[in-house]
Amino acid sequence: MKNILHTIAVIGATTALVLSGCKGGKDTSSTPETRGEVRIVEYCSGPEFLTNGEYFRASATGTSPQREIAKKIARQNAEATLARAVEATVEIVAENQATQLGFGTTEEATSKFNELSRTIVNKKLTGAITICQELTLTEDKKYIAYLAIELSGGELANAYVQGLKQEERIRAEYNYDQFKETFEEVMSNYREQ
Repeated sequence: MKNILHTIAVIGATTALVLSGCKGGKDTSSTPETRGEVRIVEYCSGPEFLTNGEYFRASATGTSPQREIAKKIARQNAEATLARAVEATVEIVAENQATQLGFGTTEEATSKFNELSRTIVNKKLTGAITICQELTLTEDKKYIAYLAIELSGGELANAYVQGLKQEERIRAEYNYDQFKETFEEVMSNYREQ
């Protein structure tokens, strides 16, 4: 009788372990879909739309109930982003150039370089090329414009050089090859990112 009770206890324990093992084997993890997540497609975005060693690039969106206004907002946002990127790069080059040129005060030269930079960037932004444009319509009848633009680093550098040549104080001590080398070095940093 003792053996029978012992056997029944062992069978009961084994059954309990097997059943709990089966229950624990269920996949209870949730998926993005079961959590109510929706995949978002970001048009005109991704690695091919980032600034690289040759081009300054920017992506942006604009939303409006009017199609053309959505496009205009996207363009303005992209140009503002592009302008900030260009100005930051040119500022690095300008500070480097001012230091290398040995101006009495680097503040004077940096100020001239930055003033020139803003003028050139404003002129060149009108020539920024659209490299991607998508338009969607939401359920509530709003347009979303997606846009990516680019500006050639080489063209920008050339415009900058032409502007520098018109500044007497800078032209006297300016070295084109040194500027170009510094500019290309800063642009190559984008390629490595």
